[in-house]
Amino acid sequence: MRASERGSRRSRAPTETGRRPPVWVDLASPSHPVFFEAIAAGLDLPTVVTVREKTETVPLARDTDFEFTIRGRDFDNTWLRTLGVPLRTIQLAVRTPEAAVSLSQRNAMCVLASKANGVPSIHFTDNDITYYRETPLAEAGFNYFRSMATAHVVPDAFQTAELTEYGASRDAIYTYDGFKEEVCVADFDPDPTFLDRLPFDEFVVLRPEAIGAAYIDLAPEESLVPDVLARAVDAGLNVVYLPRRPGDREHATGYPDDRVFVPDSPLPGLQLAWHADCTLTGSGTMAREAAAMNKPAVSFFPHTMLSVDQRLVRQERIFHSRDAADIVDYLTGLSNEAVAPGLNRARAVRDEVVDITDGVIDDVV
Repeated sequence: MRASERGSRRSRAPTETGRRPPVWVDLASPSHPVFFEAIAAGLDLPTVVTVREKTETVPLARDTDFEFTIRGRDFDNTWLRTLGVPLRTIQLAVRTPEAAVSLSQRNAMCVLASKANGVPSIHFTDNDITYYRETPLAEAGFNYFRSMATAHVVPDAFQTAELTEYGASRDAIYTYDGFKEEVCVADFDPDPTFLDRLPFDEFVVLRPEAIGAAYIDLAPEESLVPDVLARAVDAGLNVVYLPRRPGDREHATGYPDDRVFVPDSPLPGLQLAWHADCTLTGSGTMAREAAAMNKPAVSFFPHTMLSVDQRLVRQERIFHSRDAADIVDYLTGLSNEAVAPGLNRARAVRDEVVDITDGVIDDVV
């Protein structure tokens, strides 16, 4: 269902007790805090927030206006991680916050806990990777459980079969014209002093493929990064290089810091994308964040891309290639106008997603 079929639903009357219904927001991964902060600010409803300890999720939640409770954690060990998901689901189900509705993103834990307690759930996702790849048993179970949400809000580029094939009703799926990352960057505030942290003012950002991840079938020696780095430096480009894993760091060995800069500590990804001439990544998120800011972006993802990424490539908002020469030719051909950022589209998408969410809350509460 498209937002245009619903109309705008931004105002809500108080309940019989005079209080607006509280919303439970569960933050399970690092991308969730900024996304749901934007949604919650637009809804203007009281919130109760739980956060899973997973990589930077808790620190990023502290950077928002949310007050929250830490509930459960992720694990580095593969077996413990597998057990950690059902354990946290039980923790959430036993100690479910008092709320009229839950909001979560690609998060079966919150969906199941909500269902166990009779709380309507609104599930957001843009990741339809298993539509294009063979689905492991654990991933199929995850798809089945998250499809049990009361409603789903997805980009209109998303393959809805990713949900309907596991039991979700088509009438429960609401689509918007845009991308999740546009919601995340809509209220972005550039830091004019950010460049003081770098050894140069003009640069591109380079992030390797997520080698070792379940969705990447690529040997370390097949990475495109060494060739891209060499050609970029030869072309006179400065690079901020962001290794994903220890083995990625060796690709920058031999380059001076004032040409290939590897930060000693994490730098804000959105600030990097805003100030860079282009963001290059072997995955998708950072490229979509840059594109959401109207900035040039390159993906050298080695397999079939998510539907949202395919849409952005067709719209020429992301350049996709596994040819290092073509990538550097694209970089050296960028004009000053092409690298100028803007947020007008992102703000319009944020407003549409808030309107949809607001209307769905009215429907399910």
